[in-house]
Amino acid sequence: MWHHERFQILWEYYTTLVYQLIRFDPSLLDKPNDQSSRWSSESNYPPQYLILKLERPAIVQSITFGKYEKTHVCNLKKFKVFGGMNEENMTDLLSSGLKNDYNKETFTLKHKIDEQMFPCRFIKIVPLLSWGPSFNFSIWYVELNGIDDPDVVQPCLNWYSKYREQEAIRLCLKHFRQHNYTEAFESLQKKTKIALEHPMLTDLHDKLVLKGDFDACEELIEKAVNDGLFNQYISQQEYKPRWGQIIPKSTKGDGEDSRPGMRGGHQMVIDVQTETVYLFGGWDGTQDLADFWAYSVKENQWTCISRDTEKENGPSARSCHKMCIDIQRRQIYTLGRYLDSSVRNSKSLKSDFYRYDIDTNTWMLLSEDTAADGGPKLVFDHQMCMDSEKHMIYTFGGRILTCNGSVDDSRASEPQFSGLFAFDCQCQTWKLLREDSCNAGPEDIQSRIGHCMLFHSKNRCLYVFGGQRSKTYLNDFFSYDVDSDHVDIISDGTKKDSGMVPMTGFTQRATIDPELNEIHVLSGLSKDKEKREENVRNSFWIYDIVRNSWSCVYKNDQAAKDNPSKSLQEEEPCPRFAHQLVYDELHKVHYLFGGNPGKSCSPKMRLDDFWSLKLCRPSKEYLLRHCKYLIRKHRFEEKAQTDPLSALKYLQNDLFVTVDHSDPEETKEVRVKTTSLFFS
Repeated sequence: MWHHERFQILWEYYTTLVYQLIRFDPSLLDKPNDQSSRWSSESNYPPQYLILKLERPAIVQSITFGKYEKTHVCNLKKFKVFGGMNEENMTDLLSSGLKNDYNKETFTLKHKIDEQMFPCRFIKIVPLLSWGPSFNFSIWYVELNGIDDPDVVQPCLNWYSKYREQEAIRLCLKHFRQHNYTEAFESLQKKTKIALEHPMLTDLHDKLVLKGDFDACEELIEKAVNDGLFNQYISQQEYKPRWGQIIPKSTKGDGEDSRPGMRGGHQMVIDVQTETVYLFGGWDGTQDLADFWAYSVKENQWTCISRDTEKENGPSARSCHKMCIDIQRRQIYTLGRYLDSSVRNSKSLKSDFYRYDIDTNTWMLLSEDTAADGGPKLVFDHQMCMDSEKHMIYTFGGRILTCNGSVDDSRASEPQFSGLFAFDCQCQTWKLLREDSCNAGPEDIQSRIGHCMLFHSKNRCLYVFGGQRSKTYLNDFFSYDVDSDHVDIISDGTKKDSGMVPMTGFTQRATIDPELNEIHVLSGLSKDKEKREENVRNSFWIYDIVRNSWSCVYKNDQAAKDNPSKSLQEEEPCPRFAHQLVYDELHKVHYLFGGNPGKSCSPKMRLDDFWSLKLCRPSKEYLLRHCKYLIRKHRFEEKAQTDPLSALKYLQNDLFVTVDHSDPEETKEVRVKTTSLFFS
């Protein structure tokens, strides 16, 4: 047991790491059915911690927590893990939490700095919150996994020691220069030969701080921009969303029927080579639709390919279906649909599967019932992705429709969800890759509806985020390697850092940019469907795959719609759900169409507005202007102290031309400085 305030346990006998396979100390077997096989605290508040001491330094790559055989109030809902070569100096390796179930959970630990692995001798586990808020903390079983091979670890240890020494010297150099200890700075730099920074930054410091040569500073900044030294900085800046409403050309005098009508639950795909958006089906508030449209970005015009695809040997009217496009072969596939329980029968529940050929403008029925061919049963709100390179289609999740109309409303019967399937377009065969699973094993996946699934054509992984299962909204995030058949849990959904991940909800839409390694998520309806009037909110999130980080670049909620201003509605789309979003990865433009605004006074109302979205980062030209503004602002301040008249002329002729007059902060700053010049 732990002491009331704080007590550290050094598990010196817990020393086993693995290089290729795990070796266990017989005394540390996992005993999930033994209530006494755990370490517990006396109190339920931090700071309390465990420290695991390894026999020798090792690269600790992951940590696994075992649990009791059933849910337990003492399980760790929140915890942190630190690591280092000594107990006094540790690095934050993980912040997460355990699910309150009986399954083991494995977490990847931070083990690299600048792509270089670093070793640890001590691992510190800090419990922060238990599932029972007033209960103590319990850790049932811990297992570390990593590399302890001396041939691998020793070079990393040498690098890490050198890295820490260099970083300490850089801090000293920075301190000496900031406090103008020139002799100490030059002596330490000469002795260690360690550069504090990029040579151009040192040159900038010399010209700006020591010599006050402002003209030379501007020349240096221009050279840095032209040499591409700002490119990495630009890539790390947050996007600014730029919405634009698309008003297509009309092919008829009155404009009617020249573009798709109001709808939600429709599907869109985009051919990025020809810049053509294809739209099919949906629900207009009263009935399912079977019209098929193409929008040409270059011509800014919709073309109706078919008013009723069923009459042209294509799919019948439907909504909540899914489509994907094979750009190489110029073919579109569609699968699934929603049917009201009152019209379901054994015949209608067959899962038909169609392919549309763009060049020949013809539909082909690939399967009358995919379930009979080894594929999914009839589903809705699933996801479908195309791998053009291997000519494969992947479908995951979705609610399986059943004949019994009472199933939807029956609390006794659990809804059924479809698993992960692959369809070989060449052989026209289905394969079940993963069944729906409620377990939390390393290769288990939990099916759901209303989720996002995207295919990364370069690293050949499917990415799955969010969704809903029965009344539970999911916030987990995982990838599936289609070549190695391996599942990797990116986030288990238990992390409680609010605002750091997209909010849980329904009908979120997502796109992917393999070149930029980014996933984009546009939210739809938040958790409470019964309060749609208050919960229709749109926010746009970016997930950086390399950095494993989310950022929110845009938010819009119901309040904007309740108090509409013409200018606002012209600038960005009103909040909605059941909309559709596609992305042109070549030209970096999103396209949004339709959806449900969630008006309780008009429940059948659907939207037919069409929007483009560009995500913009600061340009090199913007940064060059802003740097010149900062340099000239300091030059003006120096002039103002000695020669106000000269400062005024400089303000009018030189500083003023670098001001961004659309930026309220910059214009206000210049006005304040001008005023202070006259009243100082």
